[in-house]
Amino acid sequence: MRIALILALTFAVSCKADETARAYGAGGKTWTLTEIDGQPFNAMASLSFPEVDKIAGRGPCNGFSGTMSVPYPWFKTGPLRSTRRACPALGDETRYFTALQDMTLIEVLGDVMILKNEKGREMMFRAAD
Repeated sequence: MRIALILALTFAVSCKADETARAYGAGGKTWTLTEIDGQPFNAMASLSFPEVDKIAGRGPCNGFSGTMSVPYPWFKTGPLRSTRRACPALGDETRYFTALQDMTLIEVLGDVMILKNEKGREMMFRAAD
């Protein structure tokens, strides 16, 4: 009886539907950051949704990963883990990571993805070719 209950609970958890942005057009693509707050972002930075409840990407200097499990259209990262390589674009990377963690909404429109928040901040990404 106890084993049947454990198996049923395990099955129920594994069948959880993906309600994150990944299931609404953001998954299966690598997104390249093009703008922060309407200003071009000239350093290379990317974001992807490789698995349910996970995000990953690259800043101008370092790779990162983290969690993101809120339902679409909400956006909220968990703590980001990144490598710790120094490079000349570290200021751009700090700007990217800070903005990313400040976003609260996500909108996916084909090959354009917009992250924004209630303060009027915005990040624009384009799907990489």
